[in-house]
Amino acid sequence: MDNHTYPDHMLLLEGIKVPQNSSYPAFILILIIFIFIMLSNIGLIVLITMERSLHEPMYMLFCNLPLNDIVGATAIIPRFLLDILTPAPQRYITYIDCVTQAFCAQLFGTTSHTILMIMAFDRYVAICNPLRYATIMNNKMVIKLSVSAWGVATVLVGILLGLTIRLSRCRSKILYPYCDNASLFQLSCESVLINNIYGLTFTVVLFVTSISSISLTYLKIAIVCLSSKNSSLNSKALTTCSTHLLVYLMVIGFGAIIIILHRFPTYAELGKWCSVLFPVVPTCLNPIIYGLQTKEIKQRILRIYNTRFAA
Repeated sequence: MDNHTYPDHMLLLEGIKVPQNSSYPAFILILIIFIFIMLSNIGLIVLITMERSLHEPMYMLFCNLPLNDIVGATAIIPRFLLDILTPAPQRYITYIDCVTQAFCAQLFGTTSHTILMIMAFDRYVAICNPLRYATIMNNKMVIKLSVSAWGVATVLVGILLGLTIRLSRCRSKILYPYCDNASLFQLSCESVLINNIYGLTFTVVLFVTSISSISLTYLKIAIVCLSSKNSSLNSKALTTCSTHLLVYLMVIGFGAIIIILHRFPTYAELGKWCSVLFPVVPTCLNPIIYGLQTKEIKQRILRIYNTRFAA
């Protein structure tokens, strides 16, 4: 089956090995997490949209993050939930659905970097150029930055998947818990040199650009804070930047671990679990981190809760 041309539109997902007696508890746990991810991220978007006091560049740019989390979680977790309750030999997925899932999964990972880069730029302007903040970060700039974050990621991922779907297939088994670019081009018996070159370049450029830009941003912010005697400015910088940095470290950490484990078949099972945790842990923790660490958002949430509770 793996060594001849496979014209059928169906693929088999290997998925993760879950003991039969643990399948229902695992399903319930992940379902609860998925519901929390959707409710918390949608809730944050609605809160920022409805509250006029939160109609500031910082929060409008932040809306991109929960929106991306929704895309990533929706693309991966429901299918994973279905596979938990499905016997391994019956985990079929159509090729079109697999490509769609791969595109959304790759877009989620790429946009996580680009969104955090534009959020870092916003913090840089707010702390290093506070007097010009309103002029620089106007509505037009917010729209430009948001469109750039999604547009660049969409183009890069589109080229990545475009190079893959041009290949013929001679295999039908996806060796990972969900479809991604690597799992798709591994279905081909053709040369994937171009795919590997572009994929490696894509990954290196994305990581180097995000790490260098965010590091440079935080370096400049640190210099301003160290040279400033303004305790209010330093406190604000510490609060907003620590939240952003924590989220970024999660993204970069999971991304690096998955890429490394993909290169070592010995740790294939561990790599599978990490690839599943990537769309689960950050998307679950992001609303908690921003909800608890961002003073204005926390105040609005508590005010709404107290109003409903009192009623």
